[in-house]
Amino acid sequence: MKLHITHKTQFTYQEPVTDSFNEARLQPTSADGQICHSYILKVLPTTRLSHFLDFYLNYVHFFEVPEPHSTLVVESTSIVTTQPRIHPEDELPAPLKRVQECVQMEQCYDFLQPSSYVSIGPEVWSLSVDACNQSTDVWQASLAIMRFIHQNFQYTPQATSVSTHMAEVLQQRRGVCQDFTHVMLGMCRSMKIPARYVSGYLYNDHSGMLLGSQASHAWCEVFVPGSGWRALDPTNNRQIDENFVKVAVGRDYSDIVPVKGRYKGSTNTEMAVDVNVTRIVC
Repeated sequence: MKLHITHKTQFTYQEPVTDSFNEARLQPTSADGQICHSYILKVLPTTRLSHFLDFYLNYVHFFEVPEPHSTLVVESTSIVTTQPRIHPEDELPAPLKRVQECVQMEQCYDFLQPSSYVSIGPEVWSLSVDACNQSTDVWQASLAIMRFIHQNFQYTPQATSVSTHMAEVLQQRRGVCQDFTHVMLGMCRSMKIPARYVSGYLYNDHSGMLLGSQASHAWCEVFVPGSGWRALDPTNNRQIDENFVKVAVGRDYSDIVPVKGRYKGSTNTEMAVDVNVTRIVC
């Protein structure tokens, strides 16, 4: 499937600000059957862009706007091809006791720890054990946790903010894709299953049944010994397919913020985000 994606973020300041330094994690990756054919990033006021790979190998574009400005517009345009994925009903067996191997793996260590928005205390562990329903397999336990979140949490836009911790989401049992992903990360990590946050986009096909489309979307990847990273979306209770476009990975949202920065000046700021994902019919 070939998709056209635009992501526009506009900051409006009550008074002109200066010395704005920013990072953007908006460029889709080319891996695992996904290909990013083109990517354009535009910034107003016009400035010079540089780029690098961060610790988790995400594309990061850096820019600064030193002169006074009342608005900042960051707009990315991507063309991406995604591929259908074969999802066997049952992953290769990986007993839960094998997760002890992951502690020694560099690629897994960070994703076993608590992080800025994710906790893994005794209460989270107890909830996870109940949700797993006596499953002794890593993949089946991960699927059970995903189903538990989908069945017991209500998708409610504006019920939370980007800084909401998973502990608050556990209490109120509602939120959006970012919140459900944080909950799944905490539940999996409490079971010693490596789990990482994934940011990206979701194309809503003709069925119109997918939650979280036409906006930045988030889901989870769990590490299955013997198979590697496998992606699950607790918001929609499904494995990742060609409708999903992957951008970045991290310990939680704090590692993959699409646009973040700092500046000197007014603290009164309004931010507006507009995302559009459309299919290109060849």
